[in-house]
Amino acid sequence: MYSIILVEDDSMQREILKTMIHSIYESINIYEADSESSALEIIKNNDINMFFIDIGLKESSGLDLAMDIRKIPKYEFSQLVFLTTHVEYMLQAFKQTHCYDYILKPYSKKNVQAMLNKLIDREINNLSNEDNDLNKELIIKIRATVFIRVKIHDILFIEVKGRDCEINTINGSYTYTNISLKKILELINCDYIVQSHKSFAVNKNYIFKIEKLDIRLSSIYFNKYPKTALLGYRFKSNIIQEFKQVGRCYVE
Repeated sequence: MYSIILVEDDSMQREILKTMIHSIYESINIYEADSESSALEIIKNNDINMFFIDIGLKESSGLDLAMDIRKIPKYEFSQLVFLTTHVEYMLQAFKQTHCYDYILKPYSKKNVQAMLNKLIDREINNLSNEDNDLNKELIIKIRATVFIRVKIHDILFIEVKGRDCEINTINGSYTYTNISLKKILELINCDYIVQSHKSFAVNKNYIFKIEKLDIRLSSIYFNKYPKTALLGYRFKSNIIQEFKQVGRCYVE
């Protein structure tokens, strides 16, 4: 689930912003902290996607907290937004912490919504640049306000369904709304998930059997998964040669 942490020592202001965010994106998981120490405890023990930090924390500076967050490798480029009543502080914040933006108090729902839409959409369209493929994730837009995260290596295959794409994974299937197969493959950007048909892309690591249907079309089966994908003639070179080399079943 997409997660945000609100670091704000004024409980009333924190509750206002929390309520505002949930009215816009009800599925977002929100952590709350009222100090630098409590925030760092949450941040180190959970996966946070976006940070909202009051730049004027009473016991310490929100700027100092942001700099500590940037020292944690997995949060080096995470989305960080400052909450402030003083625009003049923001130049220093941008320079020192590379924050993405700021929100002025008192909060405006219109501004908060614009901020969330911009940053969440940016994350949807940008996968992690981690070298380890096991850490790469795809954020799937189920509806306008609902998002889930899946590990790319857990994807079995993708099927085009009208203007949407159905992502079939080892843990179930999810419909990514209003996106093309080409765009999803650009987001995934890995060698083992390849296009197999004009309406399908498959994870080569999970293919169990390929069965020829006719001169131009074959079915692709996955181990212990009831659904199948299609392999079109012009995409055979993406899959067949490598598949035969590892001794798997190809039925002519």
